[in-house]
This record gives sequence, C-alpha cells and structure tokens, in this order.
Amino acid sequence: MADIKIIRSVAFILFSVLLVCGCQQPQNKPIEDEIDFVGSDLRKLELQQRLDRKYNDPGIHYELGKIYQSEGLWDKAIFEFTLAKSYDPVNWESAAAIVKTLYQDGKNDQAKATAEKYIKQAGYSAGSSLNLGKAFQTEMLDDEALTCYNHALKIAPTSAELNKQIGFYYYEKNDLIRAEQFLRRSFEIEPTPEVSGALGRLGIAVNLPRLERAEPENTESPEDVK
Repeated sequence: MADIKIIRSVAFILFSVLLVCGCQQPQNKPIEDEIDFVGSDLRKLELQQRLDRKYNDPGIHYELGKIYQSEGLWDKAIFEFTLAKSYDPVNWESAAAIVKTLYQDGKNDQAKATAEKYIKQAGYSAGSSLNLGKAFQTEMLDDEALTCYNHALKIAPTSAELNKQIGFYYYEKNDLIRAEQFLRRSFEIEPTPEVSGALGRLGIAVNLPRLERAEPENTESPEDVK
C-alpha cells in the first residue's frame, strides 16, 4: 500500500514538473528565440519613441527596417528603408537593404529594376559606386556589388582604396588569382600595411617603403662650434 502511495506521489511530481516546463517553454519555440523576440520588441518600442522626437533621423529608420526585415515583415522593412534614404539620399545601406528585401519577398523583377536605379544614382562618382557596392556586398548581393565596383573602376582605375576593396572582395570569395591582381595593384599605387598583410597571407612577400628619417637641425650658433 505504501509503495502505491509512493508511486502516485512520484507520478504527480513528474506531471507537475512537465506541466510547468511546458508552460514556460513551448516545444516548438526555444527559449533563446523568446528572449530575442522580447528584446526585438523592446528595441522597436525604443526606436519608435526616438522617432517621436526626431522623425527625420535616417539611422533610426534604417535600424527599424533591419528589425522588420529580420522578422519577415517585408512591407514594413521597405517602408522604413525608403524613409531612411529619403532623408539621406546617399544612404546606400538602405538602398541595398531595399533591394535585398524585395528579393526576399520573391519580387525578383522589381528587385533587379530597383538595383539598376540605385546603381545609376550612385554612378556619378567612383566613391558613391564604391559605397553602394560595399552595401550590396554586406547584403550578400554579389552581382550588384560587382557591377558597382566595375563601374567605379572605370571612373577611377588608379584608386588604391577601390582596388583594395575589390581585392578583398575576391579574397572573401576565395578567388585568389583575382584577389592577388587587385591587391598588387593597390599596393603599387599606395603601399599600406593592410594590403601588405593581405598579400602576405597569399604567400606574396612585399616590402613597405622605409620612411626617411629627417636629420636633426643644427641649433648651435657659429660661436658654439669649435
């Protein structure tokens, strides 16, 4: 009889534990996701409050758009990115994010047309094309990034910064032949430790130019010189 009571007590305790655990953590949603979800909501609330004070802040709209993008709320994300770019026409991060979101939403034709529009907008200078290319690269839109880099290269083929960026792009893609080509070109134009180190990782030894040490000026007067 005592054994039966013990078994019933243990069964009741186990049932209670399972019930509590089930209430605290749904089986289909890890607790980490719940924490991220709550943190995301709190951040959105904070950003909305900041927009109440300064609605024309492109940085706030961009961050809010990235949150909506991560949640799969494509229309809301594009709305925020569009506002960010309207308040800052050279906010290429928002431009690239719009294109990426359109792709994510399955609107491929619209995404390509929008990318072409922004590439033309940035085409007035090598610097703008470079920055838009970096933004596309961040969004993992390789075709669009390369289009921007190649356009910038036509405008400024002797830009050390541009050749370096393209070299690093190919390095990340494990295209080491092209990476070496552009990194060498960048180093020839402007030798820097950063590019030297990258070439070194490719097994290519290069020497940084030594800075000439200036001779100290002779501050002695003729009377002091024996």
